[in-house]
Amino acid sequence: MQDSLRQNLQRHLVEIVRDRDPFLATAGHFYVQRYIQQQLSQWGEVIPHEFSFNGRTHQNLILNLPAAQTTGKPPILIGAHYDTVPGSPGADDNATGVAVLLELARVFAQQPARHPIRCVAFDLEEMGVGNAAYVAELRQKQEPLRLMLSLEMLGYCDRTPHSQHYPLDFFKLLYPNQGNYIALIGTPSIIPDLWRLSRTMRQSVPCEWLAVPNRGKLLPDSRRSDHAPFWDAGYRALMVTDTANLRNPHYHRQSDRLETLDLEFLTQVCYGLIEALHLL
Repeated sequence: MQDSLRQNLQRHLVEIVRDRDPFLATAGHFYVQRYIQQQLSQWGEVIPHEFSFNGRTHQNLILNLPAAQTTGKPPILIGAHYDTVPGSPGADDNATGVAVLLELARVFAQQPARHPIRCVAFDLEEMGVGNAAYVAELRQKQEPLRLMLSLEMLGYCDRTPHSQHYPLDFFKLLYPNQGNYIALIGTPSIIPDLWRLSRTMRQSVPCEWLAVPNRGKLLPDSRRSDHAPFWDAGYRALMVTDTANLRNPHYHRQSDRLETLDLEFLTQVCYGLIEALHLL
């Protein structure tokens, strides 16, 4: 399975990795948006969630997948953003997250999980707009979620000693100094989920977890993705990340390209998520 998974992830990355800032690289942005829609539509109806920003309409793309059995359980929402900062082709940030999202959609369409799965490709994450607009709609509808997972930069791995950096020195006593693991960042209320997910994922890839209090307000690096508005609205949510700029020197740069990624590591992350979510 992992060989085909790797091939699929690489195929997605070839299509997604390109300048796609929604304002300054509109052709690339539109191309990637259509690619995501086309890929997700293989597994069901893709629902556009439209929102306005600076007089323009933008879209989050949503695919709902049923559970293995009809039980009325709330869905697990899995999200990744497809926009980039200006001037960056965004291979790790966040083509890797979108590629994994597309593969999770394929797998859970063919092998349903215990909970319904909702896949969301967010736009304007870099400005904190698309995710917040979607959360506002969820709150208005009073719609529950079992859990939200934000897939945020998943494909950079550096096994060199001391390649992993931390925002606070005492983390160096608790976590590895090599940037060769995937991290799960949540709040204290979801520690059981962090523990269960990490335990299963460690069978495929090194995995560490961290619970941050006060919705991450004291650790700003922990809030830098689509999960933050969900935390603020009281939803159970976590970020899956390779720790971004704390490891990857290409973060938000023109050099964030496909050749800088570790496809084997990305494949292991994706496989670990598949196994862990099937057990959740």
